[in-house]
Amino acid sequence: MGKTDRLISFFSRTRSILLRVEDGILVSLVVMIICMAVTQILLRNLFDTGIVWGDILVRILVLWIGMVGAMVASRRGEHISIDILSRFLSPRTRNMVNGFVQFTTCMICSIAAYYSVKFVMSEIEYGGKAFATIPVWLCEAIIPFAFFVIALRYFLLSIQNLTRINKFAS
Repeated sequence: MGKTDRLISFFSRTRSILLRVEDGILVSLVVMIICMAVTQILLRNLFDTGIVWGDILVRILVLWIGMVGAMVASRRGEHISIDILSRFLSPRTRNMVNGFVQFTTCMICSIAAYYSVKFVMSEIEYGGKAFATIPVWLCEAIIPFAFFVIALRYFLLSIQNLTRINKFAS
């Protein structure tokens, strides 16, 4: 096994581990939201009480599930898209269009990541608490992180599609 093969194997294993961690985080968040919602329902119906910050936590978990879910969907470019014309295009043209769309998605997500970092920074300056002693900015930190990951993935997908163009240039 050559040096290049070992490097490719290392990156492949690392990517596989990161994808499993991402899946694990998503599953954990879903389990947490279900547990908190069921706990709140039981406490309210059986004991006329509830966890004071339970509803706030559920709202924050919905945000996190949405952003991590978007990251998972962006793995192979599986976000919502309108794909009417691609079946009528030649492979070369399809790759050009897909590469352009993916690069545009990358740019839009990069802009969203930039402004969400500014938003989170302003929340750090404000210093508000979401619930218990958890700062608001920590709950919102998933927003710029997810947009950055999605932008990176779509950048890599666009490069992958645009490099395929030459294969069909005969």
